[in-house]
Amino acid sequence: MEDDSEPEQSSWAYLPDVCLRHVFHWLDDRDRSRAALVCKKWSCAMYSGSLWRCRTITFYGQPSRARTLEFQSALWYTKKFGKYLKHLEIKLSNPYNTPFIKKFQVIMRGLLSHLGKCNSHLVSLSIKYLELDCLIWKNVVRAQFIKNLAAFLKRMSNQLDYLNLKGARITLEEGCELLNSLSSLTNRSFISEINIEDFFSLHLSVYSSALFHQTMSKFHSLTILTFNYNCISDELLDILREHSSHSLCTLNIKCHIHDPHGQVVSGISWANLAKRAPKLNVNFFFERVMKHDHLARILLVEIPVRSISLRSCYFSDPDWTMRPTLTNLLPAYWHGLQKLTLELNNDHELLDNELLQLILSCKRLLFLKVWAFLSVSFMERLLQNRAERKCILTTIKVRIYTAQDDSTEEEQLLADIYRKFKYLIDSELNYFVITYPMM
Repeated sequence: MEDDSEPEQSSWAYLPDVCLRHVFHWLDDRDRSRAALVCKKWSCAMYSGSLWRCRTITFYGQPSRARTLEFQSALWYTKKFGKYLKHLEIKLSNPYNTPFIKKFQVIMRGLLSHLGKCNSHLVSLSIKYLELDCLIWKNVVRAQFIKNLAAFLKRMSNQLDYLNLKGARITLEEGCELLNSLSSLTNRSFISEINIEDFFSLHLSVYSSALFHQTMSKFHSLTILTFNYNCISDELLDILREHSSHSLCTLNIKCHIHDPHGQVVSGISWANLAKRAPKLNVNFFFERVMKHDHLARILLVEIPVRSISLRSCYFSDPDWTMRPTLTNLLPAYWHGLQKLTLELNNDHELLDNELLQLILSCKRLLFLKVWAFLSVSFMERLLQNRAERKCILTTIKVRIYTAQDDSTEEEQLLADIYRKFKYLIDSELNYFVITYPMM
């Protein structure tokens, strides 16, 4: 007798669409395309807009065959499903010659043109480390790329909420042209987050530019602004206070040794901004700017500082000492400082007592990262104070520099300290401490 009943279907056939889309979400392009061949239902899942909202395309300077195929696939799918895009990230990995840059510019021109016509959802765009001041960017190619990007930003200006052009390294005029594109339709921009760290070429005194001030005055709803200290001036702080104080939450400020930072900024300007923007937190990142008089000109008591990072990048300079910074400058932020990073070649300058006192004075300090010459006993003292609730640290990452080839004794002492406070470390701390030879 023949069996006319329907063949039993796999349990996958009854998987709800929302669950199927979630499975597809974790697949790469190749696996998605293969899965879409299984059945009509899975093919429909492939075309779910939610799968194509985020996209990263990496341009490899020296591609292998596998990387070339990966790039071509990413580019093809971006164009095919570009109308769904909400978040786009472009990465330029190790560009090595002018022909490659020319190819990048041509592909970007086509991609931006296509997205500009078909997409009405893009809210986030990131193109980092373009380094347009490099010699491989010939003037014609560079000018064409900036023109295409400016046209795209103008077209997307009403919907973009986040723009990251970190490391573009362009002239003041070119930079302001791109930023002005975000407000060219209405002479105002309501984008909420911009990252223009290392956006301008090195050595530019952006803080004195009327063109830059005019450009920044067009932004009326900034929430997070990431930029370099060579952009800071009383005029800029007044512009932020006037136009974005109702929304401004975070300023991330990088100060690099090669950027001009000798301008005089008034504490009153900072105080006025902080008063009008009560939610404002400022995060400072210093690279090789270590001298006390340089820091004192920047770290004014009126600034609502939440995070400070001081990095000497392994360089040692006999003209700077860290002690007055730890004892005179940083304690001014005892009421607000939550994160402290010190990566110092303090050249055997003992800082144990000063650093511990600073930590204990900062009542809201949660994160501590220190790479420096310290004694191992510093860690025992710090953990003892943490055990006694004299500080509230939740993250402790320390690299203790040593001038000795053999650090076996120090490692054993650290192991003993860990065992002594194991109950505290395992239950309450993100803890990592090692010794590191610095010869």
